[in-house]
Amino acid sequence: MRRIAIIGAAIVALSAIGFAVLAQSESDDDLVEGLSFLGEPVTVADIAAGETLYAENCASCHGAELEGQPDWRRRLDNGRMPAPPHDETGHTWHHSDRNLFIVTKGGVGAIVPGYESDMPAYEGILTDDEIADVLSYIKSTWPDRQREFQAEVTANDKGDL
Repeated sequence: MRRIAIIGAAIVALSAIGFAVLAQSESDDDLVEGLSFLGEPVTVADIAAGETLYAENCASCHGAELEGQPDWRRRLDNGRMPAPPHDETGHTWHHSDRNLFIVTKGGVGAIVPGYESDMPAYEGILTDDEIADVLSYIKSTWPDRQREFQAEVTANDKGDL
């Protein structure tokens, strides 16, 4: 009986060690090199989740290919601006992670009080992690030049969330 208990304990211990090693190796392999959001590493799973959430919540205005609405630099008849592209042709990559997060969560008015926009605030619609996933997906589509520029803007942004 004692022999069975020792073997059982050894199996449990080895299993725990194996799972810990497996979890560590999988998480390291799943990190996207050179991509972070708000200082946290981004995983392949984060980007996949963000792509799905973008399609469900953002693509109807910003485009399935992140291309934005036509003539996005010219005001609409209602005085508001069309949805800009989130690809390298737009200006999303000119803004820090913190600013992008605040605008997505609280709406443009959270950064520019009184500004009227057709973009809704996603607070209460998406969780903070889901917002981070969407923005990580968007960042993952940018060429290196835009990613590097945006990483520098983010590094220089000392504001709080």
